[in-house]
Amino acid sequence: MIKLQSVLVLSLVLFSTTGKSQSGQDDQQATVIINTDQGKEIISRHIYGHFSEHLGHCIYGGYWVGMDSEIPNTNGIRNDVVDALRKINIPNLRWPGGCFADEYHWMDGIGPASERPKMVNTHWGGVTEDNSFGTHEFMDLCEQLGTEPVICGNVGSGSVQEMSQWVEYLNFDGISPMADLRRVNGREQAWGVKYWGVGNENWGCGGNMTADFYADQYRRYATFCRSYGKNRLYKIAGGANSADLNWTEILMKKIPHRMMDGLSLHYYTTNWSNKGSATEFGEDLYFDVLKRCLRVEEVIDRHMDIMDRYDPDHRVDLVFDEWGTWYNVEPGTNPGFLFQQNSMRDALVAALTLNYLNDRCKRVKMANIAQTINVLQALIFTEGEKMMLTPTYHIYDMYKVHHDATMLPLSFESPAYNFGDDSLLAVSISASKDRDGIIHLSLVNIDPENSLPLSIDLRGSDEKRVKGTILTSERMNSYNTFENSREVMPAEFKDAKVQKGRVELTLPARSVVVLEIL
Repeated sequence: MIKLQSVLVLSLVLFSTTGKSQSGQDDQQATVIINTDQGKEIISRHIYGHFSEHLGHCIYGGYWVGMDSEIPNTNGIRNDVVDALRKINIPNLRWPGGCFADEYHWMDGIGPASERPKMVNTHWGGVTEDNSFGTHEFMDLCEQLGTEPVICGNVGSGSVQEMSQWVEYLNFDGISPMADLRRVNGREQAWGVKYWGVGNENWGCGGNMTADFYADQYRRYATFCRSYGKNRLYKIAGGANSADLNWTEILMKKIPHRMMDGLSLHYYTTNWSNKGSATEFGEDLYFDVLKRCLRVEEVIDRHMDIMDRYDPDHRVDLVFDEWGTWYNVEPGTNPGFLFQQNSMRDALVAALTLNYLNDRCKRVKMANIAQTINVLQALIFTEGEKMMLTPTYHIYDMYKVHHDATMLPLSFESPAYNFGDDSLLAVSISASKDRDGIIHLSLVNIDPENSLPLSIDLRGSDEKRVKGTILTSERMNSYNTFENSREVMPAEFKDAKVQKGRVELTLPARSVVVLEIL
């Protein structure tokens, strides 16, 4: 979780491998060619992962209400939250941080809750953390969700022994001090946690290390993170801050690729000098946020160029394990809790980002939006017994059709969305074919005022039926509240027609459409 950062500003690339801008303004139709019989790469479901930190009301009041709560729960975990996340097939959940991970000592969060020591959460609001939500509670949450845990270990203030013992506690089924301790605490069988982050943002809140120093530390810690039985660990090295290409260069050069399975990257869509409001904005800030969102394409591509140079066989995955929008907190809320509203603009950011990550699925194998509940670009808000879904949640619900599907290569020409002297591609597209042979297209129009005709040539396909879902809103800053939780909601999209291998439709302004073609 980034607290402060210095970002190298990169020029925006408008001409990508999958789309280009039409130079004229007279022809506003977007044209797309999809080769439906040429897909090779699989879009890992783990690209649609999530991140939950001990920050604000993400854990406490978000997932965790305690067993004595009148809010319906199972073992202290809210039933409504679990039901909502199960609906979108959440593939993985990263925990306990973020910056919190490098001050978290896991043994403080096991055993009887009344005996667990308290600590100060120095990163997020200076509040007291009572450790009532610890390892067993998190693993119970993952089991209720049916999701893969991603545990981020403490490199900043912890020790090699501490992290090694955590792996043993969770994963070893034999007789050992940690396995025996787990049994004393009520769990006989090991959980077998596969995904492990070795530190978090160690260039910043995780220790203010240099890349060379962290690379050496990673090698030490990773050596003692053992694989037990048939459970081979997937180890993620703490990667760069946004456009810090040197960090990626050093780690790819100094860490043997056999020792790391993934290299992380963090990028937040924000103007760090003036984050602005999540809801009170005009078209100038609407355009600015979407432009900053699209910059991530160049940032990731440049990191992947370095990875390709050192690892042409793609032994090491790119793990984009913190991303999303970051605005000023809502007025009257604790500034250390990072609570912000979530509008249609955020839904567009999510859709654009996920379309791009789908396209780069050969190297990008995991991503985690920040964060799941009540923090930053949240999918869910809770307040006491109330719960509501944000526009970003609905994108994840609509896009779950891409999980583990085959990415279909495509090319397209998009009209420009112009603002002042600047412009962006108005349209973003991703296509995939699932295991049943059904084709899904996710289509985005970021133009806040103009609908766009779209013609899609489905080459190698004879599909004859199409149905769709749309997410749009009355205004670019429309958002849901507990009083009106259906202001921004998906609806059936009936305006697409398919005939002789071609789909014709018009994308409404500021909209996301997902089509199913059979």
